[in-house]
Amino acid sequence: MRALLIIPALCGVLLTYNTGLNNAVVFKFTNVICESYNTSWFVFHNCRLKAVSRNKVLLNINGTVLHPAYDITLHAQMFKRANGYKPWLFDLKFDGCQYMRHRSIPFANLVFGLFKEFSNFNHTCPYMGSQIVKDFYLRYKLLRLPFPTGDYMLTVRWFFDQKMQFDTNVSFMFVEDILRNN
Repeated sequence: MRALLIIPALCGVLLTYNTGLNNAVVFKFTNVICESYNTSWFVFHNCRLKAVSRNKVLLNINGTVLHPAYDITLHAQMFKRANGYKPWLFDLKFDGCQYMRHRSIPFANLVFGLFKEFSNFNHTCPYMGSQIVKDFYLRYKLLRLPFPTGDYMLTVRWFFDQKMQFDTNVSFMFVEDILRNN
């Protein structure tokens, strides 16, 4: 009987500890910019952030691929803000169709793992029609790398058939304040 009482108490302590730790981390979007360079191939209908609480901001992107895309290349860069945005961590160019087949790029796995359940493009090429990211918010638990506190920007340039079609620039804030936990 005593063991049955200890297990819920232990779960409550662990839950309180985890909740307190999450309150010490702020991981949220601060800005998003989407720009299409070829509106005869890709059109953005919606690209905006929606603040739902102080530390939770939802990202919504809705666009349409008007013609089938079989050859997709992504050029992704991460910048950290320090007197303007400076290159930081990675500058990566990869075949998007091959990645969706094999998922062999570790940093792309990290980024895709953050938003895959909020999107409808979890399939291989060709891509056609509506492409949606709906109510996506950043979750610290899914971030598997240590990040220094700061403001960051992830830029992704999307190329279809070796021609740049559109850009998505997403800025976010990561603040880890352990002292705030106490």
